[in-house]
Amino acid sequence: SSSSSSSSSDIQTKGTMFSYNKPSTQRHRVALRLKDENMTEEERAIALEKATKAMTAFSNTYIKNTGTKYCSDLSIPAVVIKGLAEHKVTLGAPLCPCRFYEDKEKEAKDGFWNCPCVPMRERHECHCMLFL
Repeated sequence: SSSSSSSSSDIQTKGTMFSYNKPSTQRHRVALRLKDENMTEEERAIALEKATKAMTAFSNTYIKNTGTKYCSDLSIPAVVIKGLAEHKVTLGAPLCPCRFYEDKEKEAKDGFWNCPCVPMRERHECHCMLFL
């Protein structure tokens, strides 16, 4: 669905902007009990596309509702949204992709770093530069 009032800062999911690349940290995936571990590649690709669209819609709505904006270099929010979608598929929550975690599953369950994270909600501080 397209909107005639769409602003130029809205991120679109059409085209090749959000192509899927296998994580380079494949060896670390074994230690985690990931939500997508029993998915076929096709099921995972569909889940990732759906999650990317959902995170894009969430982000577009969030900037409109909070008076924030995207970084003028749209490659930054594109990469962050892709990371959030990956975490939504693998962890079941949009865990901030811009931080290091000893235990991603624990952090996702805790919720502090799930987008929008507590620092963003409380102080409008987005470590990822997704929301400015």
